[in-house]
Amino acid sequence: MWAPVVLNMFTSTHYAGKDLNTAYRNGEPWKKDAKEQMSVEVNQWPYDFPQSEDFPSSDQRGAVTGQLLVRDRYINGRPMHASSAYVGLAAPGDVGSWQTEAKGYQFWIRADRHGHFVIKNVRAGNYSLYAWVPGVIGDYKYEANITVKPGSRIRLGHLVYEPPRNGPTLWDIGTPDRSAAEFYVPDGYPTLMNKLYTRDPAEKFRQYGLWSRYSDLYPNDDLVYTIGISNVKDWFFAHVTREAGNNTYDPTTWRIIFELENVNRNENYTLRLALASATASEIQVRFNNPSSVLPLFTTGAIGKDNAIARHGIHGLYWLYGIDVPGSQLVEGKNTVYLTQSRSDGPFHGVMYDYIRLEGPRGA
Repeated sequence: MWAPVVLNMFTSTHYAGKDLNTAYRNGEPWKKDAKEQMSVEVNQWPYDFPQSEDFPSSDQRGAVTGQLLVRDRYINGRPMHASSAYVGLAAPGDVGSWQTEAKGYQFWIRADRHGHFVIKNVRAGNYSLYAWVPGVIGDYKYEANITVKPGSRIRLGHLVYEPPRNGPTLWDIGTPDRSAAEFYVPDGYPTLMNKLYTRDPAEKFRQYGLWSRYSDLYPNDDLVYTIGISNVKDWFFAHVTREAGNNTYDPTTWRIIFELENVNRNENYTLRLALASATASEIQVRFNNPSSVLPLFTTGAIGKDNAIARHGIHGLYWLYGIDVPGSQLVEGKNTVYLTQSRSDGPFHGVMYDYIRLEGPRGA
């Protein structure tokens, strides 16, 4: 039998009515440090009082330890520590599948500055080990599935992640951290402002209607970013549609202008396109020919995370590696055209995480 439960929202009568609301009168002092109590509860978990086979105690769980390293020969000839990496166990699947896995248990930890991790109190079962590293593109997955047994401690030793890379970095935009927070987040509309999030610049994105500010700032022409001149604050945080009046919206095309001194026209270059969020959108990529009927690359219709409408700064992560024939580049000025082609409403769009152009392999 389940006992009745009442959800009592602090200082609110929405769920339980006035009789159960917390009331303070005549300057009555009251304080409860929720963050301090949360820390206490986290350290005590898993609790030993539940008497259910569905809630295993600590001695019925296992642990997985190891050290994650990153090897990128265009940055460092030797493996680097995966500092502050997010490392987790989730249901067996493909690389990055943990993002959309909602049926099983997941256990995550933040590695230390040397990439060491200890995932404790893991329920017995079969898992894949996944990771991603702030400052590094892509997802890591350990090659073998991991079976955790009650009381087991699995030591994986040194693990090496080799992120996607074909050649040296010619230019890049942003920071590969699965967030658009470093880009330009505009001020919210005064009539819609939530003052809870006006003091901390890191929380500036938590305002209603910021997607509409793009149309205010770019009423006629779209964003242009020039490598070597522009900076990250010149890049609007969300690539959205433009209001055209009468509840209609237009697709938008952003331009990245860059210079190349030498072009190897017989080799492929690589454009890395990492998205921090996507909602009912499609990004088409063209080089130096905005009128080309067929784009060099298209993501196709992607995304349902709705982060733009819900005042978020990231959603699900997407990563694309796009081959760019050297024959499409020229010595001197080049332009990448990024078109968000879907425009049925104001929330069709993406948030970019990171964009990088790599030179030919072996350059």
